[in-house]
Amino acid sequence: MTTADKPVETDVVVVGGGPVGLMLASELRAGGVQTLVLERLQQPAGHDRAGALHIRTVESLDLRGLLGGFLEDTQLAKGLPFAGMFEHGLDFSALDTRHPYSAMVPQSRTEELLAEHASALGAQVRRGHEVVDLSQDEDGVEVTVSTAEGSYRVRARYLVGCDGGRSTVRRLAGVAFPGTEATVSALIGYVTTPERNVPRQWQRTADGVLVLAFPPEGGMGRVVAIEYGRTPPAGSPPVTLDELSEAVERVRGERLALTTPVQWLSRFGDATRQAERYRTGRVFLAGDAAHVHFPIGGQGLNTGLQDAINLGWKLAARVRGWGSEELLDTYHEERHAAGERVLLNTRAQLALMRPDEQHTTPLRTIMNELLALGEANAFFAGMISGVSVRCAGLPTGPAEAAHPLAGSFAGQLTVVTGRGVGTPLAELLRSARPLVVVPGDRPELLETARSWRDRVDLVEGRVPERPEAAILVVRPDGYLAWAAGPGSDPAQFRSALARWFGDPTRLEE
Repeated sequence: MTTADKPVETDVVVVGGGPVGLMLASELRAGGVQTLVLERLQQPAGHDRAGALHIRTVESLDLRGLLGGFLEDTQLAKGLPFAGMFEHGLDFSALDTRHPYSAMVPQSRTEELLAEHASALGAQVRRGHEVVDLSQDEDGVEVTVSTAEGSYRVRARYLVGCDGGRSTVRRLAGVAFPGTEATVSALIGYVTTPERNVPRQWQRTADGVLVLAFPPEGGMGRVVAIEYGRTPPAGSPPVTLDELSEAVERVRGERLALTTPVQWLSRFGDATRQAERYRTGRVFLAGDAAHVHFPIGGQGLNTGLQDAINLGWKLAARVRGWGSEELLDTYHEERHAAGERVLLNTRAQLALMRPDEQHTTPLRTIMNELLALGEANAFFAGMISGVSVRCAGLPTGPAEAAHPLAGSFAGQLTVVTGRGVGTPLAELLRSARPLVVVPGDRPELLETARSWRDRVDLVEGRVPERPEAAILVVRPDGYLAWAAGPGSDPAQFRSALARWFGDPTRLEE
């Protein structure tokens, strides 16, 4: 196998076979395009750096009928702490969702389930295949892939880098990654202690933050030691058990016996960076390749999965010929803004955790009081869970005002058909195709929508929860592309369908 061979050809190359790359591959395959995933590692990493799927991710899994597998034997959290404040933690019960909880699914399990799903849909995943070079032209992208058996080339129409914070794709594409350097050093370990009755705690001390979670009888458990003003070492060398023990002792103020066996050790910091562009020609970035931040609140994995769900259907639409360049451009516009908010709140939470009795402790006291107020709590809960994300989308027509619900998530709504049967809108998106809902007393709108039936699902019904939105145009990712009241102008409806889903096709009856 050499680079002189004819390139392997496919529609889309996804670089990185972690959860984000696998989610993207699944969405692309659901959209009907050939997808090849190239992963540098021979086997999944197997670690559980992330362990929570937040509300918007849970809702997205529900759209594809995948949620049951993720909820099997899974603990559900009805809320979460904010910046380590537990007294008035975030309460998900007031949010507008059918799933007011975070599912505590280990990252390794998420990756396993998404790998099964991608494979079932026909995505090809090649492990031990590392991208080492990249070029693009007006018609496509070509990469050189290195393997243990040699190298080869792949030619595709588009490429997406889902290859982590040290993304090779981002570097080869020449995308800037501005942000701030790390000023905090954190170590995490799944290790063993012989000590009994170690308190399960999240503790803010004079020297940092300590998290301990061990069984009462001792044994394997989780420990995190966060130290402010101590930067991670250059090159991120492997963490040793002695290094973790010393960090725990500095933060805790006393030693905790940590021994083998060791399941996993790692380090992280608070470097906060975001790709200047999520799209460069035919190359896109998603997940940690597009944004890195301090891992508080379990938002990194969720943000990456939402990147994939946003991009997948748009890229598939473009490959299939009905998606526009303007539609592809909305990926950067929508997800860069969402990522920016995540970077903002993670920096704010880390600042609120700082061990500073003179300044930070009074601020935490006031913040804790704010979290006791329902409206304030819902604001922060919506931010962390992803529920507050709206999609800007494509501009409306010149004589058209955007509906207040346009850009909001619609998966929690119920569609009632003419027979009086209510169906969750999420279940109507299982096909990963756009969805149009029109009332039964507007047959001319249903007839108009039939011109797009090769790519759009049509439902005659109404949404009792939103009588002001009698007509819905729903994107495959569950967000409302367009909405209108019961007396809407048919010309504007037709214009919205063409703007989002391309020119109509006259199909034979």
